[in-house]
Amino acid sequence: MDKDFSVISASRQNNVRDLPSPRQLIDEVYASDVLTLDDLRSRLSKPVFKSLQATFERGADLDAGIADTVALAMKNWAMERGASHYTHWFQPMTGSTAEKHDSFLTPVGDGKVISTFSGSELIQAEPDASSFPSGGLRATFEARGYTVWDPTSPAFILRHAAGATLCIPAIFASWNGEALDQKTPLLRSSEALNRAVVPALQLFGASAGTRVGSTLGAEQEYFLIDEQFYYQRPDLVMAGRTLFGAKPPRGQELEDHYFGNIPDRVLNFMSDVEAQLYALGIPVKTRHKEVAPGQFELAPVFEDSNVAADHQQLSMQIVQSTARRHGLVALLHEKPFSGMNGSGKHCNWSMSTNAGENLFEPGETPHENLQFLFFCAAAIKAVDDHQDLLRISVASASNDHRLGAQEAPPAIISMFFGSELTEIFQRIESGEGGRGEKKGLLGMGSAVLPNIPRHAGDRNRTSPFAFTGNKFEFRAPGSSQSISLPITVMNLIMADGVAQLTERLRAHLDDGMDLDKAVGEIFREVYTQHKRVLFDGDGYDEAWHREAEFERGLLNLRTSLDAFPHLTSPKNVELFARHGVLNERELEARQEIMFDIYFKTVNIEGELTETIAQTVLLPDTLNYLRDLYASGESRAVKALIAEMEGLTDELYEALQELRQQNAELGGEAAHDKAFHVRDRVLPAMLKVRRVADGLERLVSDERWTLPTYRQMLFVK
Repeated sequence: MDKDFSVISASRQNNVRDLPSPRQLIDEVYASDVLTLDDLRSRLSKPVFKSLQATFERGADLDAGIADTVALAMKNWAMERGASHYTHWFQPMTGSTAEKHDSFLTPVGDGKVISTFSGSELIQAEPDASSFPSGGLRATFEARGYTVWDPTSPAFILRHAAGATLCIPAIFASWNGEALDQKTPLLRSSEALNRAVVPALQLFGASAGTRVGSTLGAEQEYFLIDEQFYYQRPDLVMAGRTLFGAKPPRGQELEDHYFGNIPDRVLNFMSDVEAQLYALGIPVKTRHKEVAPGQFELAPVFEDSNVAADHQQLSMQIVQSTARRHGLVALLHEKPFSGMNGSGKHCNWSMSTNAGENLFEPGETPHENLQFLFFCAAAIKAVDDHQDLLRISVASASNDHRLGAQEAPPAIISMFFGSELTEIFQRIESGEGGRGEKKGLLGMGSAVLPNIPRHAGDRNRTSPFAFTGNKFEFRAPGSSQSISLPITVMNLIMADGVAQLTERLRAHLDDGMDLDKAVGEIFREVYTQHKRVLFDGDGYDEAWHREAEFERGLLNLRTSLDAFPHLTSPKNVELFARHGVLNERELEARQEIMFDIYFKTVNIEGELTETIAQTVLLPDTLNYLRDLYASGESRAVKALIAEMEGLTDELYEALQELRQQNAELGGEAAHDKAFHVRDRVLPAMLKVRRVADGLERLVSDERWTLPTYRQMLFVK
């Protein structure tokens, strides 16, 4: 018999907020909580606005002389919208965001206050924030740290039930300028990309004043469960994933959840989320059920990657906070339920000019599009040369549970271009030339159905880095992580690839070679040298894993701890330094933080597994055994008792082993402790879980305390 659902029934009676109509969303709500250029234009003098606009749009240095004027306009705008406080909103190296609120109100004596916000307060703050991970960049007694306004990302209002706060996107740096956050290297990588790509475009005839940046649309997968179940599962509360749970009789086998009808309760939640995201100017476009029961997705359209990184953090925050208002909990962990699809955050990345030209748009004749082929060559070279960095950018203890199964790509980094482009590439390599397969129409096999335009290639759901028409879809990022590091890496390696190929192209042109011949020669060289990274087949196939690692020589960094050491290889230290993204000290600090967070994550899970098994599951089992002992001596009871006693003894023995491994740290350094928990604690946890999940299938529902997968995933 299932547990008492009285709280669940009550939570379903949540009050659905009055949400804006579609017309109101368009005319009144969208970006209403964002300080837009139009808002600033209406509040600033023309000279001040033009100076600020140059910073926003062309990367010009911020004129400190206009700061007080801008701050006053920003404060007035925010207070008109109900904000009583302001904060520099930044992304420390925890993967989440941080904020320290200060009031606009300042006492002036005689029991009076005035509202103030100066230019110096806008541009820079000193929040200390000494407890954030720094990887050795500063000690606690060296606590001075600065948040600095990032004017390339718009300020916005975050609302709560009793008021609102003005949030000013900012970077976070130490007193000597070393990056202590995720945003600083992202901004630096954007500049590196611009510096590398603009000279290449000039060789293709780009006009003066062209700037280039990356664009990104990040899909977000998540699970929803009723909050009553959440509070009854200490593993979900403290670790974000279930450390125990037997596979239910029905999971995702029927594939009936994917794109299925969305329950009213979930639709109400989604509509609430979307209204808030629209107010923040976040262009969310898509919502649907994902493959696993209880799993859903939202996705925005493309934006400047810097703004997209901020918007992605806000989306996660709003999804989680809004779920609570609807009696739900949103789980963002990469693998909250074993045996089910994990949750990812597919990053759809491309490059665009400030005139809106997508540099990965193939056109109708991609083989004739020299610029497109040039940038494809740079991408192929970049991914092959820097497989390790792409893998590191998505490495975490939680994502290790997801990669390599159930639609998540494997840890081996490869690229997919589709049949048409692959054929064109092969023709260029062979010198054969010609059009290849013409982009055409795909017949649907029925006179009733229309022909539809066919893309240049099918999709490959197992490819980590797939070309999907006019962008690359990096499918490996995990659902809970910040996308700033993956974007930083994609920007950086592309900048490096373009810069190297631009030198070759300029040399060919200086030698008198025609542009088309020069691009063809460069593409042929790059394709021949780096085509090992191209793979169109099944990324889960063990034969591919053997071929990739032993025949093609691709990296197979199966776990995060296999990947982390590569971050500070001489090749990568030189790469980050040459493009001005991170110096060696900053890079080493990030590596230290990666090892430390990995250890702490698994250490928490190990101790939590021990605690739950000892204080919840073992007593549940013993109580059920006591029931059986008192229920008579039938053959069925005796058989069940024998099976239960055997598993109970196994659970106890596995628990003793886990307790021993938890007590040992493996050393003093974060590196040593991380390897200890991966090699010793995780296997011991799995032994405990395997036995406990077997007991779950035998113990009665009344005696089994933890809500089961069957209950959590299928109660809507």
